[in-house]
Amino acid sequence: MSYIEGFVIPVPKRNREAYLEIAKRAAPVFLEYGALRVVETWADDIKPGKTNDFRTAVLAETDEEVVFSWIEWPSREVRDAGNVKAMNDSRMQIEGGEYPFSGARLIYGGFAPILDVSAK
Repeated sequence: MSYIEGFVIPVPKRNREAYLEIAKRAAPVFLEYGALRVVETWADDIKPGKTNDFRTAVLAETDEEVVFSWIEWPSREVRDAGNVKAMNDSRMQIEGGEYPFSGARLIYGGFAPILDVSAK
């Protein structure tokens, strides 16, 4: 089974296109360094939870929306090596160093699938 790196990010609604441009630039870099798939999604139907939910998990403000994204890698080892290469790649540098989202509230981590079922 593959290895999944997941992200939940609060992004100001006005920065949707700026976020998408960064994602479009980064995706080919991750693919070049071994990723199998890069998926970016913009919240469309997030329900408030009784205890927690996607918005409260990243402390999203009223002018922000939540991005849920993931990168599929062949293995954790490929992910680890690919991330080092990607983070040192000049194509990943942001002009002015300003991201269009709050990196301090970004949640990410690696996940080893325990079930993977699809329709064929």
